[in-house]
Amino acid sequence: MKLRKYHGLGNDYLVLEEPATRALEPEQIRSICDRHRGVGGDGVLLPVAAAGADYGLRIYNPDGSEAEKSGNGLRIFARWLVDRRGAPPAFSVWTPGGVAGCRVLGEQIEVAMGRAEVEALEPAVIGLGDAPIRAAYAVGVGNPHCSLFVDEHPDALPWRAWGAAVEVHPRFPGRSNVQLIQVLTSDRLLMRIWERGAGETLASGSSACAAAAAAVVAGDCPPGRVRVEMAGGVLSVTVAPDLSLTLLGPVSPVAEIHMDERWITA
Repeated sequence: MKLRKYHGLGNDYLVLEEPATRALEPEQIRSICDRHRGVGGDGVLLPVAAAGADYGLRIYNPDGSEAEKSGNGLRIFARWLVDRRGAPPAFSVWTPGGVAGCRVLGEQIEVAMGRAEVEALEPAVIGLGDAPIRAAYAVGVGNPHCSLFVDEHPDALPWRAWGAAVEVHPRFPGRSNVQLIQVLTSDRLLMRIWERGAGETLASGSSACAAAAAAVVAGDCPPGRVRVEMAGGVLSVTVAPDLSLTLLGPVSPVAEIHMDERWITA
């Protein structure tokens, strides 16, 4: 088994470049992503054949579950396709959450993430009725999100506990990614992320998209480019008037990894 590791602002994925002789099971994915006894990563990217797109991708969370879509995963996969498979700078990628158009502009990768679906929520509906949350939204960008807006810096609040609780709330039967968002200006958001199947995450492309779309619907930001500031760095999201989303951010290579056969068989 051969893996290629990249990160996008500290959110790291492992591309399964040369698969093992048998299909990966959830337990194996958890073992690979283990940062103490495995390679360590925020997920595994599996290239697959796909109809209706130039390339196909399945995305696995570090707990072994499958994600429908990932903005950072798509950007990393796009960079890998150009680096390792000779792909042209622009192409389409199928994921279970929809087809995305990708452009590789050196270290900066642009992904057309599709159109967001945004629904306003009452904080009480997701079990946070007493929390100082100004507004809450369920957002779909090919995968599920819950965007929570607060008036103070998220680090001053128990956002990890809120994220863990909302992730598994019955309102989201497939679980949800969760963002705590402070609006800094009309084109700048500060955000902390609790990622479904991974927990606290330094950066997330789909979360950045969800936050920007929710901010436009809330009236905090006009349509256009929104700068989303996370613990790992900054992503740019362009929100069209119809809530179509374009994500832009860097991807960096980390390592080529050959798994020991004894580890695989164990």
